[in-house]
Amino acid sequence: MSLTELSLHDLQQQLQTRAVSSVELTRAFLSRIAATQGQVNAFITLCEDQALAAAEAADRRLAAGDAAPLTGLPLAVKDIFNTAGVRTTCASKILADYVAPYDATAVARLKDQGAVLLGKLNMDEFAMGSSNETSAFGAVKNPWNPACVAGGSSGGSAAAVAACQVPASLGTDTGGSIRQPASHCGVVGLKPTYGRVSRYGVIAYASSLDQVGPLARNVADCALLLQAVAGHDPLDSTSVDLAVPDYLAALGEGLAGLRIGLPREYFIAGLDADVQKAVAAAIDVYRGLGAEVVEVSLPHTEYAVACYYLIATAEASSNLARYDGVRYGLRAEAAQGLLDMYMQSRGQGFGAEVKRRIMLGTYALSSGYYDAYYLKAQKVRTLIRRDFLRAFDQCDVLLTPVAPTPAFRLGEKTADPLQMYLSDIFTIPVNLAGTCGLALPCGMSGAGLPIGLQLVGKPFDEATLLRVAHAFEQATDWHRKTAPL
Repeated sequence: MSLTELSLHDLQQQLQTRAVSSVELTRAFLSRIAATQGQVNAFITLCEDQALAAAEAADRRLAAGDAAPLTGLPLAVKDIFNTAGVRTTCASKILADYVAPYDATAVARLKDQGAVLLGKLNMDEFAMGSSNETSAFGAVKNPWNPACVAGGSSGGSAAAVAACQVPASLGTDTGGSIRQPASHCGVVGLKPTYGRVSRYGVIAYASSLDQVGPLARNVADCALLLQAVAGHDPLDSTSVDLAVPDYLAALGEGLAGLRIGLPREYFIAGLDADVQKAVAAAIDVYRGLGAEVVEVSLPHTEYAVACYYLIATAEASSNLARYDGVRYGLRAEAAQGLLDMYMQSRGQGFGAEVKRRIMLGTYALSSGYYDAYYLKAQKVRTLIRRDFLRAFDQCDVLLTPVAPTPAFRLGEKTADPLQMYLSDIFTIPVNLAGTCGLALPCGMSGAGLPIGLQLVGKPFDEATLLRVAHAFEQATDWHRKTAPL
């Protein structure tokens, strides 16, 4: 097995025993990226010189015995995180040449622990998409089948891990943007509870829904990365001041007596047969591990997609108003006056999906429609959150599919936005409820594509979520399968 196929924990051990240096490790991953980037298109910006300099510094720390848990480990982050001195594009023409003057808190915490940043990963433009086809830098391709999507919006973050270009990465999840691509690419992806990880320095899409989380090859690696970035940040007013538990220590606890809830609204007609079979088999595994399986109800699930696409687009309309061609980003040439400059800059800089969502959100917030749409959606959101809290009175975690189907073909849904939006029907409610969710591999389709299982935990109970996921992982081999890239 090559270095690039090893897990984060295996690489950590290799570095700590000095079996390999961080520079050697970094060069190995840079070589892997060079060999596979043309097939996957997971990276937007590669930071080769900075990465090697950071690796040299990490080797000095390791030699001095001053190593943190991530010291010397190569990682990459979605191109939505501000990174000092490195361009941050959000996969949009409007920010194609923007170089951030500071690090996002999550990035700063990775660097403080000695991680080596290899580069910035491709995504749907401004995180708006479910297939990573809206990127101004081209679609990300699925390492299991380059004719299929990697999922979105954190498609680059998932594909880079699946393609062994990085051992782990950071993404963001607004309506499923970590969990859905993790499922499609056969890796583990965690969306923490809203407020668990700082959003400071993350370019905003929908501020009440966005959350930062890790993607990795296994649950323990996700726990390691979450440990590094979680915790209160005074720079983020939505960051919650709660103690961060030891996520790795909780992994080994058994499942005896644990209750797993199956929401009846998530096991619906139209669910792909391969997905249904894989999830049913996963439920049987949990029964065999001693967990009690109970049926629960989340009755307002049917309103989640409509609710999400009012709230998220309204917040996007507000957040993206700052891109006007004045202070930073693209400025249209030869504009005739200020208003024309605004219109041309935004018209040239934003892609079709971003424009669609800005218009939807602006309409929902407009005079005469605010109460009918945005305000009503917020009331429905409260009902959805109450559904989850009531369900957790009956169980410790929920178990559902991640997506209705395995990864679909590139271009299959681009002409039908509604069908694309429905790709996230099982993940969106978790964001609306503000709780935590995790996707992990649980099977393969007849076409040889990964299928993911979603686990949903109580607010700020990522420790239990990781423990339940780890138990399944230890009882199965799905996470050990690698893409045939």
